Amino acid sequence: MKTRRHFLRQSLAASTVAVIGGPAARAQQLSPEGDSIVFGLCTYMWAAEWDIPTILKNCTDLDIKGVELRVDHAHKVNPDLTPKERSEVKRQFTDAGVQLIGIGTNTQFDSPDKWKLDGHLSLAKQYIKLSHDIGGSGVKVKPNNLHVKEGVEKEKTLEQIGKCLAELGDHSLGFGQEIRLEVHGDVTDLADIAKIIEIAKADNVRVCWNSNAADLTGPGLEKNFALIKEHLGHTIHIHEQNDGKYPYDKLAKLLVEADYDGWVLMEAASKVDDAVKALAEQKVLWEKNVTTARTKV
Repeated sequence: MKTRRHFLRQSLAASTVAVIGGPAARAQQLSPEGDSIVFGLCTYMWAAEWDIPTILKNCTDLDIKGVELRVDHAHKVNPDLTPKERSEVKRQFTDAGVQLIGIGTNTQFDSPDKWKLDGHLSLAKQYIKLSHDIGGSGVKVKPNNLHVKEGVEKEKTLEQIGKCLAELGDHSLGFGQEIRLEVHGDVTDLADIAKIIEIAKADNVRVCWNSNAADLTGPGLEKNFALIKEHLGHTIHIHEQNDGKYPYDKLAKLLVEADYDGWVLMEAASKVDDAVKALAEQKVLWEKNVTTARTKV
């Protein structure tokens, strides 16, 4: 079913065609599906040493509209911020016209040690409040490990993670936040992620696709993607697209076909000499993939 947004976007696309290959080439237009996919930045690695003014300057220069702030980095956006400091963070992003998408945390809910587990739950709730206060819309969390070698059945760990996410989902409702479960650590089997989401049974507990090698194993990318397509949150992580290890063109096609409405965030997996230049290159590569996936002859 076409939405009003799609109708308007399709009309715009039809009026702006790209001619490829010279005058004799056929005109092409973009499908309305995928028109809400937006490239953004996760500050892990490349932006880890940037303070907030640097993040905002570089994103503005590169026309990057949104940022997920990783905790414990040089930006120093952590739960110990005072109300005044939180308001200042929010103001800086608002004034720069860059959306603060949320917070990327290391909180995880797999530990069989109740003391550790309770600590992560408590910390996650602090991050939920922090994200709300600084203008974010969600908090990224991790599954994160399986403890089979310690004698804990995998199913028991998955159930524990799901129940913790249900608690966080309920807690975050009052703050208008999305809980974003990053496919991470030992829990990269998309069937396991789907099971966790099923246990959580919370509309605001969603999946943060993380572009892992495991996506390509077993039944393959398309079928793995289908397992969690309906549970995707408003953030997806991609890594260096020019290393040849992951079919980002196929991921872009799947996201376009699913009419994904959210942020695709560059989360670097390596260090580079010029992070700004590298980020600009990744933006071009991703947007080219999306444009190709949306192009109709």
